[in-house]
Amino acid sequence: MSDQNFYAILCQGFPADRCKPALVVPGGRSLTYEQLEDQVSRYANALMKLGVKAGDRVAVQVEKSPENVALYLACIKSGFVYLPLNTAYTPAEIEYFLGDADPALFVCRPADREAMAKAAKSVPVETLGETGDGSLPVLAAKQKPDSSILPRGGGDLAAICYTSGTTGRSKGAMLTHKNLASNAATLHRLWGFKPDDVLLHALPIFHVHGLFVALHTALLNGSTIIFLPRFDAKQVIGLLPQATVMMGVPTFYTRLLDQADFGPAQCKTMRLFISGSAPLLAETHKAFEARTGQRILERYGMTETGMLASNPLERARKAGTVGPALPDVQIRIADEAGNPLPRGETGAVEVKGPNVFPGYWRRPERRAEDFRPDGFFITGDVGYIDEEGYLVLVGRAKDLIISGGYNVYPKEIELVLDAIPGIGESAVVGLPHRDFGEGVTAVCTSSGKPPSEAEVIALCRKELAAFKVPKRVLYVEALPRNAMGKVQKALLRQQYRDLYNTVPA
Repeated sequence: MSDQNFYAILCQGFPADRCKPALVVPGGRSLTYEQLEDQVSRYANALMKLGVKAGDRVAVQVEKSPENVALYLACIKSGFVYLPLNTAYTPAEIEYFLGDADPALFVCRPADREAMAKAAKSVPVETLGETGDGSLPVLAAKQKPDSSILPRGGGDLAAICYTSGTTGRSKGAMLTHKNLASNAATLHRLWGFKPDDVLLHALPIFHVHGLFVALHTALLNGSTIIFLPRFDAKQVIGLLPQATVMMGVPTFYTRLLDQADFGPAQCKTMRLFISGSAPLLAETHKAFEARTGQRILERYGMTETGMLASNPLERARKAGTVGPALPDVQIRIADEAGNPLPRGETGAVEVKGPNVFPGYWRRPERRAEDFRPDGFFITGDVGYIDEEGYLVLVGRAKDLIISGGYNVYPKEIELVLDAIPGIGESAVVGLPHRDFGEGVTAVCTSSGKPPSEAEVIALCRKELAAFKVPKRVLYVEALPRNAMGKVQKALLRQQYRDLYNTVPA
């Protein structure tokens, strides 16, 4: 068996001149590729010194930093299973993840050690700070660098990433070395990475988007990565002239458009803006192109699969779509029984490919629920494939509204709402209704002078069948979102669950 350790594959893309900057933190600590490799080696040896063995899980909840990246790569290099955790998780939430994953080690921020040690219970705890301080860096500094990489098979686990858990307890998606390697190679090729590309990285790295999609493609390319602790629109505008590629969530692009000094002058060196993790409004896509001359490339993926589809680099990037399937991925639209549907028909999005995970950690019974007998993974998304082969997502299956016996897809209504002057963003949910089972309900933000509820409903009646028209239109300051910018509709359903029980519909 040839070595398929994903770290070894990444190293093949590192520049011949290892003095090239790898991770550059403006105003902070930066690492060349030579220094990155050295740190990766020292962290790997430090983890082994602490008793971590191949196949063991290493849970990590620390701030974004070059040291965090080195720790991640050290785990991959040594055959450990990396388990990134959202920095916003509380000790109570951490207790669940550690209990479920049973890691050999938990790495947290120095300031959190006491609280997290209680949550960790019997799991050993080490610390790593944003500036490289903590107990783990001290131990790593004492280690001798070692260039050896543990041989791994493609099916060996590389990471466990927990899903957001909006409909129940989070599940750990198991990702293998082959899953990560296949996706990185495909995206690197598909998005046309060039030797002189510089990535502007403002995403968190406890999530697939920032940790895998952005870092993997750039490292495989031997690129310099401008590594920002977090997204700040003014800082990003100032740094764009030093970059050629940026990956972001839709919120990044709306916030850039909110800046009066943002325009084509700041984007002269940029060849590619990529958006993902949440739907990009067609209006944002068009406004960004009108302002900058750049067409954002929207793509589609999941924690369980990495990337699945992408608008093309050279051909048309169609607003409101996530593009065709990646070259090594199969995407089909199916009915409830898994029977493929023809183009243009809406149904369940099902996928198959080398990037698709083998299943959820310690939940083998879920295999029959999540996969079809022919190996297709049921994503839980609903969509259709248009006449040109582009995938159009209309929502999550769990967000489907059944009102008066009719199926209502929220995305169709949201597109109508978002086009109404005075409405900023919208989220459509189904709420318990005594007559209809579920009442179609719109929760919106305002932009300028918002139209009244009656005006919105009247406008919707002109565009939509009667059963799709919202029964209520509610305005809020902001829609609730998770760390990656996805609207948390489960929270909206919970918050307004009694709406039709207390207010006449």
